[in-house]
Amino acid sequence: MKQQSKAYLFGLSAVLAWSTVATAFKISLQHLSPAQLLLYASVFSLLSLLAILGWQRRLGQLLPALRQHWRRSLLLGTVNPFVYYLILFQAYALLPAQEAQALNYTWALTMTLLAVPVLGQRLRAQDAIAAVVCYSGVLTIATRGAPFALQFSNLPGVGFALLSTLLWAGYWLFNTRDEREPVLGLTLNFLLSLPLTLLWCALRGELQPVAWQGLAGAAYVGMLEMGFTFVLWLSAMKLTQSTARIANLIFLSPLLSLFLINLLLGEPILASTLAGLGLILAGLLLQKLPLPRQQLA
Repeated sequence: MKQQSKAYLFGLSAVLAWSTVATAFKISLQHLSPAQLLLYASVFSLLSLLAILGWQRRLGQLLPALRQHWRRSLLLGTVNPFVYYLILFQAYALLPAQEAQALNYTWALTMTLLAVPVLGQRLRAQDAIAAVVCYSGVLTIATRGAPFALQFSNLPGVGFALLSTLLWAGYWLFNTRDEREPVLGLTLNFLLSLPLTLLWCALRGELQPVAWQGLAGAAYVGMLEMGFTFVLWLSAMKLTQSTARIANLIFLSPLLSLFLINLLLGEPILASTLAGLGLILAGLLLQKLPLPRQQLA
């Protein structure tokens, strides 16, 4: 299989798995606080990553890699999973799942915009137009269909959701310069971020017994969303010849995600969510379309 084909396969598998996590987040947050969900999900994620390394017979590489890369691992682990998921889970705690997940889909555009200062890439005119279209969708969702009134349904929740896209996009861009092997590097990130999460929960008095439903949800989130699926996405990002090609795969999953939110959570899907999500996906599609000059070049 060609390298780019492998990148598409891994990226698509990750996106389809991620379409289930908005529902899983909300169900888990019915039994856990955002910090508790992060703590238990991180434990399950770390266990799944260690299992992957064991299956690959590479556990012996962990300690030497830790000695060599502990500074980078601590820095990246602080960003993701520690800070990123604290903020993302807080957004889901404050917003309906349909709104939080729709806003979260703008991270692909955020990645393109951040690639200008981080990777020195050039911003095209259509990228700027796509940004206007996408963030018009954000405004539509955040104001529940009344963008000109500027009365936000939950301004802190919207702020947390958008901040999470900035952290997520920045994390993956910096990962393109990471020389560590993806699975090993990700395992080190989770390993060194876990004490930070444990300390955060201790300081907030959240090291308490939790319901089994919360632990089950954390296990699903940790192993699928934060563990194995990360490996798929990291592999796609490492193999692809174009970050944009893989990032734009995300517009395949939102309708399935909304279906699951409606079916399992019982949230009635708002017209403003559909309209806003339509604008977000239109912006992402516009960003992907080639310009006439580029086609002729």
